[in-house]
Amino acid sequence: MVGIGRLNHVAVAVPDLEAAASFYRDILGAEVSEAKDLPDQGVSTVIVRLVGTACVELITPLGEASPIAAFLERNPKGGMHHLCYEVGDIIAARDDLIAKGFRPIGSGEPSVGAHGKPVLFFHPRDFCGTLVELEEV
Repeated sequence: MVGIGRLNHVAVAVPDLEAAASFYRDILGAEVSEAKDLPDQGVSTVIVRLVGTACVELITPLGEASPIAAFLERNPKGGMHHLCYEVGDIIAARDDLIAKGFRPIGSGEPSVGAHGKPVLFFHPRDFCGTLVELEEV
């Protein structure tokens, strides 16, 4: 059995990335990264560094075809989008979860995430109603 590691980040979908980044940076005093576009995932993102190891990832659609656009249509003010857990070997974790009946989103092949590391998403119906991202560290 392959286990998950620590919580890497909580992703929050937002309709206005700069306004959300400004809120965390200017009002809450957090360290906020520059915006980064991830065309393969259809999002633009910033990372909010927290004390400790986990962070908040703010995500907004990068074009109308983005899955985040549909999320924001249902939740116009934004909201929690997914949880990201770390794994040591993303392929082993994927294969273990698939063998247990969990369904990856998309092709099931890892893509490069916001931190420049391999990531995979799993269906929320299989994770207590929460979209889950695995990130190899």
